[in-house]
Amino acid sequence: MTDLTYDVLGIGNAIADVFAHVESDFLVSEKLVKGSMRLVDTAEAERLYGKMGSATRMSGGSAGNTIAGIASLGGKAAYIGKIADDELGEAYAHDMRGIGAHFSTAPLKGGNPTARSMILITPDGERTMNTYLGACTELGPDDIDADLVSRSAITYMEGYLWDPPAAKEAFRRAMDLAHAADRKTALTLSDSFCVDRFRGEFRELVRNGAVDIVFANEHELKALYETSDINAAIDAVREDAQLATVTLSEKGSLTVTREETYQVRANPVDEVVDLTGAGDLYAAGFLFGLARGYELPRCAELGCMAAAEVIGHVGARPGTSLKNLAAQNGFDI
Repeated sequence: MTDLTYDVLGIGNAIADVFAHVESDFLVSEKLVKGSMRLVDTAEAERLYGKMGSATRMSGGSAGNTIAGIASLGGKAAYIGKIADDELGEAYAHDMRGIGAHFSTAPLKGGNPTARSMILITPDGERTMNTYLGACTELGPDDIDADLVSRSAITYMEGYLWDPPAAKEAFRRAMDLAHAADRKTALTLSDSFCVDRFRGEFRELVRNGAVDIVFANEHELKALYETSDINAAIDAVREDAQLATVTLSEKGSLTVTREETYQVRANPVDEVVDLTGAGDLYAAGFLFGLARGYELPRCAELGCMAAAEVIGHVGARPGTSLKNLAAQNGFDI
């Protein structure tokens, strides 16, 4: 067996978050609904990006945020995501490497620009999001580094990317490579919208063992099993999945195996500032613990700790060292 180098390899949409403070009049002039999220095409992305004025850029994407969390915990992390050969792409790669993650996906040349989520923040704190998927949807099986997968204890994939045919092929290749190397695979369902579109495929991936570990929030899990009863959804996922962990907002999380269910309370938070990234950082803590051999309840506790940190500030990545925070909370990392 190939020696392990990484705790977790993340595969997902490489999206640059671009934040700009605007007046409400700007939204009116652009015919944007305050607090909404919309997908935009290349022309609209370039036009709006040019009109945003002074902006702050941060690397994002669901799996990318999870990898940032694992790196902050002191874990060894790697990431695969498609960027373009442009300024935003260079900044994204620089950020990922700067946090200590391995990132070597070849950039797209001559195609769509790097994906971006243009987030307009009005004086009342509302966020209006305009997301352009661009280059990240061009991820394909050739971008999956077989050696990288085989050297990672867990390969973690985001449901958001389960749409373009080439990306599906990339995911299936990664799953096959991981299992051939006797490694684990994990999938986050990402969003109820994703579940509604790909319910049958997601359930088949779990049932046939292509996915070893399922991450979901309670809404996504209920959508997966088409029920309004969380207990029925838990019973169903217990039948299908080897391991599932379900976040329950302020109620903490449930970790479900074929034999047991573990509930862990949420960590107290002085002030909830921004819920963006809570699920991503929960996954970071849980996956780090799992890769390091922690007991399942302890994995969930670490996940809840990481989630509590990220919702206490603006942005979907850690604002402080999660490794130091874990030490303060009694984790021996």
